[in-house]
Amino acid sequence: MAYTESNMMDLGSKAPDFTLWDSISHNILSLNDLRGENGTCIMFICNHCPYVIHVNEELVRIANEYKDKGIGFVAINPNDVENYPEDAPDKMSIVAKVLRYPFPYLFDESQEVAKAYDAACTPDIYVFDDTMALYYRGRLDDSRPKNTNPLTGKDLRDALDLLIGKYPAPAIQYPSGGCNIKWKKV
Repeated sequence: MAYTESNMMDLGSKAPDFTLWDSISHNILSLNDLRGENGTCIMFICNHCPYVIHVNEELVRIANEYKDKGIGFVAINPNDVENYPEDAPDKMSIVAKVLRYPFPYLFDESQEVAKAYDAACTPDIYVFDDTMALYYRGRLDDSRPKNTNPLTGKDLRDALDLLIGKYPAPAIQYPSGGCNIKWKKV
């Protein structure tokens, strides 16, 4: 597993539109279907990445806590499932059910959505405001599988609280880090 950090898309960038298949509902969902009244959190994750496995429970807690505050949540798996079959859609639905994801878990088979977002790793987290302008991009917190820092979701929680309170975006935003996205070989 190669540790990779976020590319840090420019704040204020508009959320690239998408329409993808949801491994939980088996419906096709668009960004517009998933928007929250106060903001939208888009997370690039996968099934097998130890960095995602490490944060999964906190992502679920945060989504459950903030969805009632008008924040929409969606997870997108962009990995090449031919070379990483553990990330295949049938396994995505199992992971989502076992972990009780309170958000759709979409499959980006073409990887075009990940490219449009300039996503680089799993997890890679983006928060857009109510106009779909990028407000926050970066890490959940400073906890990693191999350190002893507690898993709190502090950085993401702080950003969501500021967004809901209509405050400016956090001045300091640290990149997320994890496994590199498993790009298809061309």
